[in-house]
Formats: sequence, C-alpha cells, structure tokens
Amino acid sequence: MTVTHDEKVVREFSKQAAGFADPARNSAFTRHLDRLVHFMEPELDLEDIVLEVAAGTALVSRAIARRVRHVTALDLTPAMLAEGKRDADHAALMNITFAHGDATALPFLDRSFTLVVTRFSLHQVADPEAVVREMCRVGRPGAALIIADLVRPDGVPGDPDRIERLRDPSHGTALTESRIAEIVTACGADVKRSDRFDWVRPLDPWLEFSETPDDAAARIRRELADELAGGPPTGMRPSEVDGVLHFTHTYLFQQAIVG
Repeated sequence: MTVTHDEKVVREFSKQAAGFADPARNSAFTRHLDRLVHFMEPELDLEDIVLEVAAGTALVSRAIARRVRHVTALDLTPAMLAEGKRDADHAALMNITFAHGDATALPFLDRSFTLVVTRFSLHQVADPEAVVREMCRVGRPGAALIIADLVRPDGVPGDPDRIERLRDPSHGTALTESRIAEIVTACGADVKRSDRFDWVRPLDPWLEFSETPDDAAARIRRELADELAGGPPTGMRPSEVDGVLHFTHTYLFQQAIVG
C-alpha cells in the first residue's frame, strides 16, 4: 500500500512527540529557540493575533504567548498537539488555541493574522510553495511573516537530503536561502531581514531521537566517516570533535512583510 508524504510525517513525528520539547533529546528544536524569539522581537506586540504553522508541540507559540494577544498553533500530527496542549496547560497559558490542520490548506479566512510563523517545516513538507502561499494569504496587509528552517548552503557538494531521508523518511528537501526568498516574494511579501548560522552537532543523538533503524544509522555513520577519510561528499559536512563524529546544519531565520 502506498504511503503518502503526509502519512510519513504523522508517523515519524508521532514517535517524536513525547520528547519534542526535551532539550536533552531534541536539541535542534530547543537550543536556538531563544535566538528565534530575539529575532522576532521587533514584530511582537500585545495586540498581535498570531498563527504558528506546522507548530509541532507549539514551542514557538508557548515562548511568545505572554507577549501577544492570542496564538493559534496548527499541526498535522495530533500527538504533537496533545503534547503541546499539556505543556501549555501546565504553564497556565490560556491564550493558545491548538488546531489540527494541513499547512498547505489552512482552515482560516484571508487576512486573519498579524503575525504568521513557521519553524522547521519547509524542508519537511511535500509542497513548501503552497505552505508559504497559505501563510501569506492568511496574513493581514503589513503582517510579519517569519520562516525559520534548515537550509542547504550554496556550493556544498553531495546530497544531504539523501542522508536526511535515511535518518527520517518524512524529510522532504532542504531549500537554499535564495529559494525561500523567491517563494516568499512570489506570494507578495517583501523580505526585510535574515539571520543564517551553522551548528556543528553530534551525530548519534540526532539519530537516536528519530529512532532511526540500526541499519540506516550504521550506513549514515559509515558514509560520514568515509567522507572524513577522503571519500565522496555527503553534503553533511562531517567533522570529528574530541573523537566524536559530528555534522553541520545551517539554519535560516527570515522575516518578511505581507503586501
């Protein structure tokens, strides 16, 4: 039976839901959250009506909830939403609504939000252009559009998406910074500023969090080690830090204004 990309996303992220907000297990989503909130700071207002698209457990929504009037956190994976709502209730955050839905067909009227944000979603979805179009559609004129994502640096040899899919079959395609800007501009938004940075991270915790099967994990380790020894490039930019195999991710924060 054919499995759709959305079904792969729900399957993989249901496995990850319980540890999604745990810094010890999911450093990718927790480590740079403060940096993203700082990047968003000029856009945050106590009158804002915010939408977080592909919110997961609503880490961003929960981080900014007390800075805005209301946040809606939308995601495709019910287990993620349930985990996020438990954490929001525990923190007494009463101005977050959790909504189940598809990022490529948002269940909201045009011009409904003053700030729209998505984090680590464009590289995961089958149709990133549709996600950005929908984000622009539901943003009011002058609304801030914030995209935070894993990106592929220009000129890096190898195919990092192949390794990413070995680790997590729901991975789609990591876009370049310029491609994301093109997609945002095409929907009528104007890119104003960005923040791009590298993170050298250990390989094993990354594989363990996604519960990558042993054979696939071994293959990834072998290919990265081979590259370090002079073998073919993987696109993952491996390195050895204190005898431990690491790789490099590049992250982008991009802010635009909806026209």
